[in-house]
Amino acid sequence: MPRKTRIDAPGALHHIICRGIERRNIFRDDIDRNRFVDRLGKLLGETATPCFAWALIPNHFHLLLKTGKAPIAKVMQRLLTGYAVTFNRRHRRYGRLFQNRYKSILCEDTYLLELVRYIHLNPIRAGVVSDLTTLNKHPFSGHHALMGKVTQPWQDTETVLSLFDDSKRSARKLYGQFVEEGLAQGRKPELTGGGLLRSVGGWGVLKSMRKMRIHLKGDERILGAGDFVEEVLDHVSEQMDRRYRLREKGYTFDRLCKRVGQLFGLDAKEIVIPGKQPTRVAARSVLSYWAVHELGLPATEVAKKLELSKSAVSRAAGRGRQIASDNAWSVEE
Repeated sequence: MPRKTRIDAPGALHHIICRGIERRNIFRDDIDRNRFVDRLGKLLGETATPCFAWALIPNHFHLLLKTGKAPIAKVMQRLLTGYAVTFNRRHRRYGRLFQNRYKSILCEDTYLLELVRYIHLNPIRAGVVSDLTTLNKHPFSGHHALMGKVTQPWQDTETVLSLFDDSKRSARKLYGQFVEEGLAQGRKPELTGGGLLRSVGGWGVLKSMRKMRIHLKGDERILGAGDFVEEVLDHVSEQMDRRYRLREKGYTFDRLCKRVGQLFGLDAKEIVIPGKQPTRVAARSVLSYWAVHELGLPATEVAKKLELSKSAVSRAAGRGRQIASDNAWSVEE
C-alpha cells in the first residue's frame, strides 16, 4: 500500500515521533544527547520553527513543532541526516540509524497543552527519570525550561506559559500542577496517532456518536475534530488539484523558466546557469519554489537541472516562497 503524503502548512502544529531502527538506542550517552540538542536548537533557530515540547528517550524522541519558514519535512531531513552521520562516525557504525519514516501527526491547536504534558511526561513513563522532582531538573526534555530551571532560546516557553497565567511565576506553578495531574491519566495513546478513533477519544465515544447518526471524517495523519480534519484534507486536495491543473495546462520546468525569466527580465537559459548575481539568485530561488511546491517536481530533479545539491534547492525554495509572496507573483501568467 503506498505511503500517504505528509501534510503541512504554514503555522501547522506537528507531533513528531522518531524511533531507532529495530528500536535500538539512538542516544547512548549524554554526549549523543547534547549533540542532538545542539543540532536541533541551531536548526530550529535558522528556520524560525517554534518548538513547544521535546523529550529524548534512549531509543526515540518526541517533538512538538509548528511550521515556520521551512516545511517540517525539510527541517526533519536536515536534523536526522546530520545527526545520523555524526552518530555513526562517533560510534564507528554503518547503515541506517532511524526506523522507516518518522511519524508526523498534524494536530489541532486545542491539543497543544495535552501534547506538551504528554511529551514531557515521557521520561517518567519510560523509566528515564523516577519522579517529577527529578524531571524538573532533567536536561533532556523541554519540561525543565518551562519550570524555569534553564533558559532554552529556541524553545517557545512563552506561548505555553501564557495559556496558564500572565504572571510567569504563577504560570509555572499552574503548569507544574497540570503535569502532575497527567501522571494519573495513563499513557493516553490517543495523543500518539491521528485518525477518527483517536480524535474523538475512543470506541465508546465513537459508537455513541454513530448511534446518534453523527458521522465524522478521520485521517491517521491528523489529530483533531471532524471539521478540522475536513478542512486540512480540503487544503491538501486543493494543492493536489492545483498541481494537476498546471500540468494539464502544459506547465513544465522549461515553461516555468520562461515565466520566471519574464518576471526578472532574464533569458530562460540564463536562469539555469549557476551564478552569484543577486537577480539570478533570486530568479533561481523563485524557480525552485514553483518547481517543487507548485508543480510538484522532486527536489532531486530540480537540483540536477540547476546544478545544485538537494539541500541547496530546499534553501532556495524557502527564499523563493518569500520573494513570490512579497511580489504577489503566481505561476500562471
